[in-house]
Amino acid sequence: MATLYLTDPRSVVRKDGDTLAVDIPADKERGVEKHRVRVPLVKITQVVAYGDVTLTGPALAALLEQGVDVCFCSAWGKFLGRLAPPLGKNSLIRLEQHRAHNDPVRAFNLARAFVRGKLANMRTMLQRANRDRKDADIAQAIESLKGVLDQIDSLSPDAAAAPPDPTRPQAESAYGTLLGLEGAGTAFYFGVFGRLLKEDWGFTGRHRRPPRDPVNALLSYGYVLLMNQVASAVSIVGLDPYVGFLHSSQFGKPALALDVMETFRPLIADSVVLTLLNNGMLTRQDFEEEFGAWRLTERGRRTFLTKFEERLDTEIQHPVFGYKATYRRSLELEVRLIAKWLTGEIPQFKPFVVR
Repeated sequence: MATLYLTDPRSVVRKDGDTLAVDIPADKERGVEKHRVRVPLVKITQVVAYGDVTLTGPALAALLEQGVDVCFCSAWGKFLGRLAPPLGKNSLIRLEQHRAHNDPVRAFNLARAFVRGKLANMRTMLQRANRDRKDADIAQAIESLKGVLDQIDSLSPDAAAAPPDPTRPQAESAYGTLLGLEGAGTAFYFGVFGRLLKEDWGFTGRHRRPPRDPVNALLSYGYVLLMNQVASAVSIVGLDPYVGFLHSSQFGKPALALDVMETFRPLIADSVVLTLLNNGMLTRQDFEEEFGAWRLTERGRRTFLTKFEERLDTEIQHPVFGYKATYRRSLELEVRLIAKWLTGEIPQFKPFVVR
């Protein structure tokens, strides 16, 4: 089971029996001859279409009937929207999700878990990378992240339920403190992220809009792909992807998907970026710059997608259940654990944290 990435311009996807037939036109500039690729429907868990790609009505209907969502991106990887099958029939978990969203203490507990999972995995990434490097700056960032995690653990959920105090600035509220600690921990991590690379790629910090260097372009691209994967997992479980706890719930914003993906950012997207660059699988010829914004070439995107899929299919020992599971499966298990906590089936939600 895997994601079908449609990257060839002017491709047409049709349903043909129990398969999808992808007709790819000739392209003399790229040296591509006209051909057809068949993919069994049963093997597809998600479809991501880039740029000028056409999916016929029967193809879309077959995908939706199978519970597969289709994500549409621009030719350069910007997320445009999703076509998703109906939400699961278990409306009770969505009712509990909305109740928790309106309960300051329960909402804060989840938000804190998401932040803690993200920063703990960032710290683990730095620890693994620094075993051989013995870099003093990375070691300092590791210690700084530990201090931030200790502060997060000391935050009281009950403070989130306290009525607003007009004499205190918003930054001193429970949520304001949590977001401040998340920002500080993330800054420590990305402050030394460039030192994890074998070459100087011009990375000086996280810059999203626009990505000012190749590393930022890769990170942004990886996060879009990861968000699509998590949004699919949220829909499969039956939760509302637009009602979040850490990220604000706004019109058209998949807040819960963004919440859940925080924990997995360093383990999946960041790991792929480091692997591709440190192993020379991507070179400077795989990037192009326009008006100060960097992006991958077509070849670079294909390379990234291949490695991203490999990472999703990597098996690890699940930190909660103790058995082997792929990262792809772990995304869905994470959402299911959230649903079980919301409905009271488990007393505590523990985020996916590796050592």
